[in-house]
Parts: sequence; C-alpha cells; structure tokens
Amino acid sequence: MSKRLLGALIATFSLSYSPLLAQQQVSYHLSFPNAVHHEAQVKVKFSGIATDTLQVLMPRSSPGRYALHEFAKNVYSVKATDSKGNQLPINRSTPHQWEVTGHQGGEVTVSYTLFGDHADGTYTGIDETHAHLNMPATLLYAKGFEKAPANVTFRIPKGSNWKIATQLKPTSDSTFTAPDFQYLMDSPTELSNFDFAEWVVKDKGKDKTIQVTLHHKGTKAQFEEYVAKTKQIVAEQQAVFGELPDFDFGRYTFIGCYMPQAAGDGMEHRNSTIVTSSRSLATSMPALLNTVSHEFFHAWNVERLRPKSLEPFDFQQANMSEALWLAEGFTSYYGDLTMHRSGIFDAKKYAGDLAGDLNYVLLSPGRHYHSLVEMSKQAPFVDAARSVDPHNRHNTFISYYTYGSVLGLGLDLTLRRDFNTTLDNYMQALWQKFGKPEKPYTMADLEQTLAEVTKDSTWAADFFRRYVFGSELPDYAKLLTEAGLQLRKASPGKPSMGPVNLEYSKEGAKLLSGTWVTSPLYKAGINRGDTILTLNGKKVTSAKDLDKIMRRLQPAHSVPITFSRQGETRAATIILEELPELEVVLFETADRELTPAMQQFRQAWLGSKAK
Repeated sequence: MSKRLLGALIATFSLSYSPLLAQQQVSYHLSFPNAVHHEAQVKVKFSGIATDTLQVLMPRSSPGRYALHEFAKNVYSVKATDSKGNQLPINRSTPHQWEVTGHQGGEVTVSYTLFGDHADGTYTGIDETHAHLNMPATLLYAKGFEKAPANVTFRIPKGSNWKIATQLKPTSDSTFTAPDFQYLMDSPTELSNFDFAEWVVKDKGKDKTIQVTLHHKGTKAQFEEYVAKTKQIVAEQQAVFGELPDFDFGRYTFIGCYMPQAAGDGMEHRNSTIVTSSRSLATSMPALLNTVSHEFFHAWNVERLRPKSLEPFDFQQANMSEALWLAEGFTSYYGDLTMHRSGIFDAKKYAGDLAGDLNYVLLSPGRHYHSLVEMSKQAPFVDAARSVDPHNRHNTFISYYTYGSVLGLGLDLTLRRDFNTTLDNYMQALWQKFGKPEKPYTMADLEQTLAEVTKDSTWAADFFRRYVFGSELPDYAKLLTEAGLQLRKASPGKPSMGPVNLEYSKEGAKLLSGTWVTSPLYKAGINRGDTILTLNGKKVTSAKDLDKIMRRLQPAHSVPITFSRQGETRAATIILEELPELEVVLFETADRELTPAMQQFRQAWLGSKAK
C-alpha cells in the first residue's frame, strides 16, 4: 500500500471511527516464572470492546512463512476476567479461537500459559537462558482490534541479566509499543544476556542506526569480527539500491541466537531480522553471516518491495504468492553475491556454491512438472510445512529460493553481456517504482520494469514467457564463460544409478528416499522402501561394496540387479548413466586463458560496490 493511499485511508477511518479507535487499546504482559520448563505466562487486556462477544484468536501463520503452523496447540489454561476481576465464560469455538461473553465496561483480560521449546524464526523458545519470541507463536489477538495500538511489557526473571532486543518502539526499559496488529505480529523479540553493538549510517542526509544483538557462547573477539563483517554486508547491499530503507523508528536490529538449543533459521521483518543456529561463531561464522546477508536484503526485497499477492498478510490462512522466485530467489542470489563482494567469500568458494545451486536446478526433474511461477505457489506445502505422508516432491518441486537465485544469476549475466546494464540496475528501478513508495507490484509490473531497464519490451516479454511462466533456463555455460568461469562435468565417465539415499545392512542397501524419474533406478522400476540385494551379480551390503562394483562398470552398461520389495525378491535390468554432477571452476585453475575482457567482466560483476 502506498503511503499516500494509506494516509487517505487513515484520515477517512479517523473521521468515521475516531471515538472507537480512541478507546481501543491492547496491553500485553509477559512473565517467565517457569522458564526452566519452557513456559511463559501471558496476560492481555482489551479495552474499548464494542461487541457483546469478544473473539480471541491465536495466529495460524507468521510473516515470512507461507504455510500454516497452528500455534494454538501450545496455548493452555486460558481464562478471562472483566474489569472487576470477575471470571467470564469462554467458549472455544475452533481450535484457534475463543469467544468471551458477559463482560461489562468494554474491558476483558485474557490470561494463558504458553509453551515454547523451538527457538527459530517461526516458533518460540523459552528456557533458563532466554525467551526467544516470535509474536504469532506467542500472542493472542482479538477481532476488531487490528488497528488498535498495543503495549507490550516484559517482566525479566528475578536474578537474571536479560536485556530486550526488538523492533518494537520502547517507552521504558520493559515496555514497548506497536502502532497496530500487523506491526506487532512482525516484531520478534529476544530476551537474554546478549552481546550488543550499534553504529550509525549516514544515508542521504539521514542518520540510520544499525544494531547487532547476539545471544551466543563465543568470545568478545568473535563477536567483534561478526559485527565488522555485518557492517560490510550492510554497506554492500546499501550500494545495490543506492540507499537504506527508511526504518520506521530510525533503526534496524539484527537479533541473533546462536545457542545449542536453537534451530537453524533466518526470518526477515520490517525493521529487524531473527537469525538462529545451534552452530557457533568459532566453527561456522561464514555460513552464519551468509544467512545475515540473505535476511538483510529482505529489508528492501519483500518487506517494502512487496508482491501484491501478499497484501495484506493473513494470519489465519496460508499465504500464497506467484512472485517468491523474485522475493526469495533473487534475495538468495544477492545474499551469496554480497558474501563475495564484501570479501567474506573468495572466488573459489563462490564458484563452488554456484555449482551446488546449478546442479540442483539443472538436474532436478521438477521443471518437467511446474513453471517457476508454480514453484512459488507451492510455498504453503513446503515452507516449514509439516506432514506425515510420503510425497513426490523430489520429482515435482524445485525450491523457489534456489530456482529463483539461479534465474537471477542468468538474468544478471545476460543483462551485463547483452544490454550494458545489470541486475543491480533492475533492482534499483523496482525499488524506486514500488519499494520506496511501498506500492505492491504485480507480475506485469516486473515485466514492464525489465522492459524499461533493457529498452526492449519484446525481449522482456520473451524472458518472462520462457523462464518465469515457462520452465526454460539460460545457457549457463556460455554466460559464465564471459566471467572466466567454466561449467563442466565434475566426474566425466563415472557411472551412476542416479541420486539415492541408501541404508546398508547385511541384507542389502535399502532406499530411504524416492527415486528421480530421470534416474536409472526409477526406469528400472525401483523405488523408496526397496532393498537392493545384488548389482551385476555381487552383493551390496556396504558403501564399499557398491563403490567396488561401480568402479568396474561404465555409463550405458546394462546391468542385472535384484531387489527385495515387501518380502518378495525381484529381478530387473538397470542401464547406468554418466554421473551428471557439474562443477564451476575458475579459468585460471582449469588451465584456460583468462583474458583481460573476462577479468574486467568478472570484476564488474563480483567486485565490491561499496568502495
């Protein structure tokens, strides 16, 4: 929504409903008397209730996630009282909704116990060391109070040295405010004894504060190195767009939790990000910073430069968008690119990561089933979604993160080679047209902007038809050659049965995952749950056995295979293929000439933009 439209709506709403809004207020109070057992006590007071029945809900989805998560499963001991402390009747009408009746004076206080033992970007984790709170997994809300301001007070456990990290606006050391429900739900909070650093960026005449808060077990020197490299990441991404966003309260906060009990994750928010991992700065700093890089790019791309299909975010439904290939995929591309531009990754590391992404996208069969747009629409089924039944996604799905990243690579190199422009320029154009004014975009807007950047509407339309709405991919071998990078087979002449996850025993090798439709195993009729007994007449009881057999074979060999399925022994013939795995190598390490033109192209692409 544009600021102008938002202002007009607020003005209209104020004229019609200002008496009601003036009375409406939501006040939360959180305490942690039983943190050792992962519990929080939450009270929320709703003032200015205008209906006989107060409908109280727990969110079912969370910003940055697209699947349902049913956070209400961790809420219990729900009670309600009126302004005089009298207990009120509650009817639980759905698994995630409670209805409170009998209140007087327009005020109800709801109290409940919250269980949380999963510290990541989606859920809540509470223990003796911290309270790691994702708000949709933490706070109940009421229908009709979506525009009401909210106060949140945190009671620090006695004897602890916890501090509070959040994008909420502070009014005291323990109380914070949010202008409305959407902002409140978008404001993760970490209470712990975290390390803290901040700096001010001068950005087009404005001072913008960047904060780093980190709950971890590393040393002071490691934290300082982490902060220094985060500064480099911020500077490089600022250079892509030409400016930082105007953060709502003048600051952006990195909220990190690298503790043994945390789960690996990263989640973007409007003026902050949550980054979590069980890994430490001592062992995994580059990988942890890669997540930082990805999430900070979201401060532009998806937090402000936002697809219309995600507006407004629905906290009671799965949220689907056709544009995640750009919102998440291009962010992944820039997350990795920033790591090289900032000097954290060298060229060899960056090339190796490109190879991993290209292998996944080029070799996966998913493009035979869905376009890139359709892959984006699969998010509610795959984005941390949980299910117990087996699925066929190894054949039908390619992550829009990686697929979109690889398309970003192809578009960037094509723009540089053929149009004397860059993906940076495309992102700047999108930012100026849609991100900075916060005007949600459509797919037609993305295509039109590409036409403007290239000055070729025919080419832009063809690009979207073939690569976004279709399933084609650019010629990456030719494109990478421009920068002195070679895309080639990693193990030419090596035979393969196809990608497979095997568990070995004295009986044989059991397939723990489904087989790819393009693989020799699939074509031989072998699938998940089957146990390979012999290959080419030899028993397969260990990885060493299989390797020994395969070393004596060649691609295209037709080989007898026996396997067990549900207690029955079967025989088949498998035609081996050449191992399709690819690698990306620098020309200078592959005994190929790196020309001055290639060096210049590579530097323009991968070199720092902040210097």
